[in-house]
Amino acid sequence: MHDDPSLDFYEANAAAYAGRSRSVPHIRLDAFLGRLVSGARILELGCGAGDDSAVMLARGFDVVPTDGSAGMAQQAEIRLRRPVRVMRFSELDETGLYDGVWANACLLHVPLAELPPVLGKIRRALRPSGLFYASFKAGQGEGYDQFGRYYNRPTPEWLTRQYRAQGFADPLVESAEGGGYDGVPTEWLHVVAKPA
Repeated sequence: MHDDPSLDFYEANAAAYAGRSRSVPHIRLDAFLGRLVSGARILELGCGAGDDSAVMLARGFDVVPTDGSAGMAQQAEIRLRRPVRVMRFSELDETGLYDGVWANACLLHVPLAELPPVLGKIRRALRPSGLFYASFKAGQGEGYDQFGRYYNRPTPEWLTRQYRAQGFADPLVESAEGGGYDGVPTEWLHVVAKPA
């Protein structure tokens, strides 16, 4: 295994996680795609079972799905019928290739101290007019859930400072109630940003 308990969870539970039944509204994904040109190239970080990539591909976007877990990437490949890159966020090393980066409910597992450099890598991977979406769980500081998954739980103010420091214009941070795999009601932070 790894030195990353969150990644270990997804690796060990990939099939069950991918096979769970859920009904997820695509409001934020729709809004994100609505701001991109037809056929735009999108990098999805933490694609999981490939649900969001499937929506983007069906709408004609050029999607590069990635996940840090080989098990989850395999589940996504079955769903998407295309290769899924196994890549940890820290391994992103591309410049100006993407019109959009979609990181739904995945960067929340990056330790707070490691998140700023990851944001910098995402900024470099985006084209100057690119769009970046990420979501985080809010709360009272870093911690673990009942499955042993780590969550960074940043504040909107902290996120805004880090995004600015890594070359983004002031991000739009919206708070909304929601849930997750653990079934616990959760306050989510939805963050949309463009390069400065």
